Amino acid sequence: MADLILASSSPRRLDLLRQLGIVPDAVMSPDIDETPHKAEPPRLYAARMAAEKLASVTAPGAFVIAADTVVALGRRILPKTETEAEARRCLDLLAGRRHRVHSAVAARGPDGRIAARNVLTTVGFARLDRDAAEAYLASGEWRGKAGGYAIQGRAAGFVDFLAGSHSGVVGLPLHETLNLLRGLGWRA
Repeated sequence: MADLILASSSPRRLDLLRQLGIVPDAVMSPDIDETPHKAEPPRLYAARMAAEKLASVTAPGAFVIAADTVVALGRRILPKTETEAEARRCLDLLAGRRHRVHSAVAARGPDGRIAARNVLTTVGFARLDRDAAEAYLASGEWRGKAGGYAIQGRAAGFVDFLAGSHSGVVGLPLHETLNLLRGLGWRA
């Protein structure tokens, strides 16, 4: 069986694959510009990022998986938060509202065939009192997370609605990823 490469620097994606008993033979961090294009819709941005990450990893004869997760409020793409101020703005925007998470996954088989899938998940946040928001910000869990939250962590307590793929919100829609790999000929 050909090697399986995960084109990602996200430890969450690696953890998600391990939930299925899949341990990639290698993990390669793609080096791409992740700046959204002007007026680029969130779904297309996520798909473009997954495709560019896939294209950036050269691994002849191997299966390669790449993914991207985008948190959006309408057509507005929320950032992967790097500062507490960014995370606070995201929490303020998301509190008491529903938003969409676009999870795109792209896979390439050893023969060069490519398959891709976009998964849409709707997530609702309850209204947040100031103490809950401040405690979350103090945890630092938001750092580097799309939309400033980690649904698999403390932010799970904010979620009052979810329709779609929980694993997609974490960073990799597992059902769809497994089906893409199988369609390209991968077998565990």
